[in-house]
Amino acid sequence: MTLLNISKLYKSFGGLSAVLDFNFQMEERELVGLIGPNGAGKTTVFNLITGIYKPDRGEIVFRESDLVGMSPYNICARGIARTFQNIRLFNDLSVLDNVKIACHKQVPYSLLGAIMRSPAFFEGEEQIEQEALKYLKVFNLADKRDELAKNLPYGEQRRLEISRALATQPTLLILDEPAAGMNPQETNELMQLIEMIRSEFGLAVLLIEHDMSLVMGVCERIYVLDYGQIIAEGLPHEIRNNKKVIEAYLGEELN
Repeated sequence: MTLLNISKLYKSFGGLSAVLDFNFQMEERELVGLIGPNGAGKTTVFNLITGIYKPDRGEIVFRESDLVGMSPYNICARGIARTFQNIRLFNDLSVLDNVKIACHKQVPYSLLGAIMRSPAFFEGEEQIEQEALKYLKVFNLADKRDELAKNLPYGEQRRLEISRALATQPTLLILDEPAAGMNPQETNELMQLIEMIRSEFGLAVLLIEHDMSLVMGVCERIYVLDYGQIIAEGLPHEIRNNKKVIEAYLGEELN
């Protein structure tokens, strides 16, 4: 079943085309990569899907709902969560509080209940805390629950950002260069983590990444973007051997 369908998407900035007639489709629980050289328009596509930018024209349909014009909040509520190329955490909040914030959809008490500190409020807070801890355990961060997010090592900050995104209970998880700044061992662990996330939580995952070992190792299909346009789409081995892709991006070393 089609989960996300994008057709004829176009976005320009100051007369320069960042995304040009972009067409894309992915299915439920599929793991798809979007690759291309720097400046190709990959993060712009993510920003269009998640409502940070509004397209000049085109359609973005997620589970039969048109996302164009929706706020990021409403898009998240419909089941799309993302991480960012540059980590965006609440640095001065604890690891646990970073994930609890993402559980806002599950709050079982009213605003008045929160103000009055009703029994439902305390029960709800306990429920949310346990839910947040569940995600921290998945990412081996439960023992860091009381540490400030800014004090975590870089790799753990990345894992925290992913766990926070998962806590919104998405159907589609969008990861923008999750391996950026990671060493080979951390990247290998991330590869296993992404596969586990898709399997354990029944998600579709859309991935932007420059680390080709990660992309080729986990993605079932790959789209290649260059100058805002798709120049190739296919299975990992097809992309690896595509002459257009090699010339535009991959380089001779992957021949």
